[in-house]
Amino acid sequence: MNLHEYQGKDLLTSYGVAVQKGAVADTVDDAIKAYNKIQADTGADLAVVKAQIHAGGRGKGGGVKLAKNLTELKEHAGNILGMMLKTPQTPGGMEGPGKLVRKILVAEDCYVPTFDSCKEYYVSIMMDREKKQNVIIYSTEGGMNIEEVAEETPHLVHKEYIDPHIGLQGFQARKVAFNLGMTGTAMKNMVKFISKLYKAFVGSDSSLFEINPCLKTGNDDIIAVDCKVTLDENALFRHPDLEALRDTDEEDPTEVEAKAFGLNYVKLDGNVGCMVNGAGLAMATMDIIKLSGGSPANFLDVGGTADAARVEQAFNIILRDDNVKAILINIFGGIVRCDRVAQGVVDAYRNMGNINVPIIVRLQGTNADIAKKIIDESGLEVHSAIQLQEAASIVEKVLSA
Repeated sequence: MNLHEYQGKDLLTSYGVAVQKGAVADTVDDAIKAYNKIQADTGADLAVVKAQIHAGGRGKGGGVKLAKNLTELKEHAGNILGMMLKTPQTPGGMEGPGKLVRKILVAEDCYVPTFDSCKEYYVSIMMDREKKQNVIIYSTEGGMNIEEVAEETPHLVHKEYIDPHIGLQGFQARKVAFNLGMTGTAMKNMVKFISKLYKAFVGSDSSLFEINPCLKTGNDDIIAVDCKVTLDENALFRHPDLEALRDTDEEDPTEVEAKAFGLNYVKLDGNVGCMVNGAGLAMATMDIIKLSGGSPANFLDVGGTADAARVEQAFNIILRDDNVKAILINIFGGIVRCDRVAQGVVDAYRNMGNINVPIIVRLQGTNADIAKKIIDESGLEVHSAIQLQEAASIVEKVLSA
């Protein structure tokens, strides 16, 4: 689950991590109030206006602006609020529709009055699944083009792996600061920053922290100017306060609806709709579709407690995708009963009426014989298969017909 920048900064602040101060606003009037407070606290007229969407590269799309006075603040706030912001990371990239900006963050300008002595760095924390350890990734080349730095000059990107049994050690935090070229007060502050940042990462059960830029000010303070926070959804039951921060406006509406029905759904860009029980079987199904010349249109796991109603809802969701030219249902009845799924297929077919794409069903396991009988006696035009390869071959035939 992704957080907005302002939400991520609130999380970091709760763990003592220094961040760029600011306030969120969803109207120009609220933006003015935030600006006036910043001006009163800092004595500076400069403020930064940042669009709050779940995508990086906002500056490249015009979603980050520097206001030099109140007049410019009003102008930038008015222009950014309500705009369809296109960035390299929004759907379709710079050529796509963009994302609607509903909120902005009005923040202090951390680069004044010592701009010339400021330095930007890159710091992130994530899980390295291959090594089964958290890793701190950092570089002296922070800023908007960190992807190019990693590709063109990989020697400037460092990694520090953390043993999960003992956690981050003091010498590791000092090593990060040393490799970033820190000395004196700046080094001490960076060690504190890294230590608190890692504590926040573990404490919030996050899967990604990305601080870019991480700023060394002219006073040798270390501040998170921007942050991207992704929480591990599997651990949200431990953090109801963080789960409450979910912004469904930033998520795919179909995926949100699927989640409400207990379906694990992710939209893809293929032409074969998939309905499977179990993530592993779903991945195998998607692989064999690809190997057979098709392309999966979605990942959809109906789970181990699927009933007829849930299967019908899954059908509804799959068929909203105009790119779907066939549907492959692949159920292995272990926990879930095949007859329930079969009844759901029949009910959905009859209730929806006009299903004009071929349906291929492969049911194996608990009550598979009853399921086959339900489908055979339904009178519906449904292709049945016993082996997964057989089902994939049928998919290939109906796509090429």
